Amino acid sequence: MPLVHFFETSFGRVNSRRILLLTAHCDGIDGWSECVAGEDPFYSSEWIETAWPVIQHHLAPAVLGRALESARESVPWMARVRGHQMAKAAVENAIWDAEAQQKQQPLWKLLGGSRREIQCGVSIGIQDSVEQLLEKIETELASGYRRIKVKVKPGWDVNVLERIRSRWSEILLSCDANSAYTMDDVERLREFDQFNLLMIEQPLWNDDIYYHARLQRELRTAICLDESIRHVRDAAAAIETGACRIINIKVGRVGGFTEAKKIHDLCQANDIPVWCGGMLESGIGRAHNVALSTLQHFRLPGDVSASKRYWKEDIVEPEVEVSAQGSIAISDAPGTGYRVRRGLIEKLTVRKETFGLSR
Repeated sequence: MPLVHFFETSFGRVNSRRILLLTAHCDGIDGWSECVAGEDPFYSSEWIETAWPVIQHHLAPAVLGRALESARESVPWMARVRGHQMAKAAVENAIWDAEAQQKQQPLWKLLGGSRREIQCGVSIGIQDSVEQLLEKIETELASGYRRIKVKVKPGWDVNVLERIRSRWSEILLSCDANSAYTMDDVERLREFDQFNLLMIEQPLWNDDIYYHARLQRELRTAICLDESIRHVRDAAAAIETGACRIINIKVGRVGGFTEAKKIHDLCQANDIPVWCGGMLESGIGRAHNVALSTLQHFRLPGDVSASKRYWKEDIVEPEVEVSAQGSIAISDAPGTGYRVRRGLIEKLTVRKETFGLSR
């Protein structure tokens, strides 16, 4: 699926997305999910070409033919496989969608959500110029978004934040480094404190908690951890060591809705704000993010923005829409509340495989 506009982070620039979808056929009900693994192993060690065979050879056989009372019961059947959270999430979350449809219940209610609308922010990638970035921020603010997040890296950081703050002194602003810095950059990162940021997201190594704890003691600005939080044990370690003051919960990164709910509950018990991060999902993955964001402790606007920001034509209907007030209304329809456009998906599909009990 081609992006409306390129998206650049410290990993590089992307102009389109290869997207891995999964359908779980459950007693006549089809549950859909999106594996958020990327085209390359840059954001994490997982990518499409690891997720596909892991699902094929291990995760699908682990759950096929099981009589499950609920989607969460799929988790222990897949536990023999170490890691591969994004592949596991694809399997589990499709079953959550099927369960919600089977019970004629909205997915968000099945998850335990309570919000009837969610507040939305946007993530804006590195641009060709600061002027181009400022124009995009102006557009998103005019669209009503409640929080602006910009990507940063060495050479595209302090001067950029300075330009933003000189123009908009009061907006809710944060930045995301995607692990672009090291502890050698402490003095540079300390300069971020002058910009009254909501947070600095994942400034250091993607698998690190210890050095983030050291860095947080050096900064007034809150650190938010993303890539470092793979499961609830990581979240507990980060909270106990003071490695962050905010946590980004991405349902794919942590292995599915069951683990995401555990992290949410832990953060709620410790008064650590959480928000829902995005992975340039299509409408299928975006609908799951919407459902997750209805849980009570999602106190900060997430990266759950409108379909039209990314796609000329999304694969769900209605497309995900954000109001002029920067919010998404929550549907009471069974499942995700969004219908899958099977014809468009078939048109875009370049590879397809069915795993069944006969394999």
